[in-house]
Amino acid sequence: MNAISQTAALESTSELSSSEYGFTFTRFPHHVRVEISGIVVADSRDVMVMHETRLPPAYYFPRKDVRMDLMSPTQHRTICPFKGNASYWSMTLGAEVIENLLWSYEDPLPEATEIKGYVAFYPDLLDKLIIDGQWVDQFKTSSTSDSVYTNPLLSWLLRDAPHIESATALTESLAEEMLNAGISIWRLAVIIPTLHPQVNALTYRWWRKNGEAAETQVPHQVLSDPSYLNSPLVPIFEGAGGVRRRLDIKDPVLDYGILEDLFEEGATDYVAMPMRFTDGQINVVTLASDRRGGFSTSDLGHIHEIITLLGRLYEVHAMRFRAASLLDTYLGRHAGERVLDGLIKRGDGENIEAIIWFCDLRDSTPLAESMSREDFLALLDSFFDAMAGAVIDHGGQVLRFIGDAALAIFPIDSSCDQIQSDTLTPTQARANALAAADDAIARITVLNIERADRSQTRIRFGIALHPGAVTYGNIGTENRLEFTVIGNAANTAARIESLCKSLERPLLVSAEFAKHFPERFESLGQQALRGVGDSLEIFALCEMD
Repeated sequence: MNAISQTAALESTSELSSSEYGFTFTRFPHHVRVEISGIVVADSRDVMVMHETRLPPAYYFPRKDVRMDLMSPTQHRTICPFKGNASYWSMTLGAEVIENLLWSYEDPLPEATEIKGYVAFYPDLLDKLIIDGQWVDQFKTSSTSDSVYTNPLLSWLLRDAPHIESATALTESLAEEMLNAGISIWRLAVIIPTLHPQVNALTYRWWRKNGEAAETQVPHQVLSDPSYLNSPLVPIFEGAGGVRRRLDIKDPVLDYGILEDLFEEGATDYVAMPMRFTDGQINVVTLASDRRGGFSTSDLGHIHEIITLLGRLYEVHAMRFRAASLLDTYLGRHAGERVLDGLIKRGDGENIEAIIWFCDLRDSTPLAESMSREDFLALLDSFFDAMAGAVIDHGGQVLRFIGDAALAIFPIDSSCDQIQSDTLTPTQARANALAAADDAIARITVLNIERADRSQTRIRFGIALHPGAVTYGNIGTENRLEFTVIGNAANTAARIESLCKSLERPLLVSAEFAKHFPERFESLGQQALRGVGDSLEIFALCEMD
């Protein structure tokens, strides 16, 4: 390397002298040429070099000196909260495509207006960098050292943040650390999409006025709400980068509804930026300040530098919620909690006492044959809303949906006389099971009235209740398990329910259950149970005169 190239190398690795996060953008006084696969893709004497804290130098070329005719814009976007949104281009050479080879800040923020009209290459994607006629490996230089710069949020992020037990507490602690670092944070929000049948996203919001963070579970319906559609979240979730709006300037841009609200409340600056998870999921962090002049470059640099690591911490909490919600959805809350607590091997389980609930939709085969698939699925959903919804509302646990039938339990702890977290006293379990049956019958009655008004087929059903001992745990193959109950009591409940059709009663119970409610049930005598050798005395709800 000759003297000129050595000088260029020294210039390209110079460091910032400030103790704050920052960047400089200065002219690089040399002739620079870039080659890829023998093709000159850039040739300029007007290159600018950017030095940014803890990052390698970036060389920016005037667009007029770059073979933009070889480049194609992509959908990839990134954000720098003090430079703006970066757009990207790929290069096509025959059958080869070099993805996102270069970037440019098309509409830079005021702090970085000098960068407008320039593009920069990813150094590791280039073959040759030629400075003043001499090839150098300068683009592949490592990051500049920390030198005198220390991010005031980094110690908290590495030492304390990993031990915080919830995303809500993490948000609150993050806001407090920002204030301690001199960042004038007024409002902070973290929005994380999630997998849940009812919840579209989790939002964690902190306001300086009360100093506390709160979690909000955002329903799927919000996606069609005008307040969401007119928010900066939409373009960010779609991959458009981020949003920065100064609100204390003349004629501020209030192009989103939230900006109008914040402006009226006295906010001076607003930033929304993506925070990605390892699987590529885009989440959003929003910041608002009420300090005159808004956020400084140093403020945003501190935050921007830790956003990736911060995302890993939020991802841990999000994955915990996702696992719990999916287990809750597909196994039920109590079974899901047991799985998360470690009951995951085949044979893991416990023997319990419970009131067994078994219900079934009558005439499902002719109904399915007479209706469209969509209408029949809607009917099943309505049926299970009534049945399983009543069970859940009265403290029961829905374990399985078996075609058009459902199995549930009301667990009993015979050793206690007070309700525990997931078990009931014998008296309460029986009362809750009967209340759930009454509720389910009432719900179906209302549903049938609505269906009659629409000239739709009446829903017929059967419910059985029976107490007994069952094994509550994992069964199945080694790698495909189901958490459910097995045992004679569960089989008996299913056999009792099958009598609802022939005896033409919607609710049947065993004598063991009925004896606790003599005023509610009447005996139908001894009945043979299909597949069971002995007969049982079966009881039905007393018919009203």
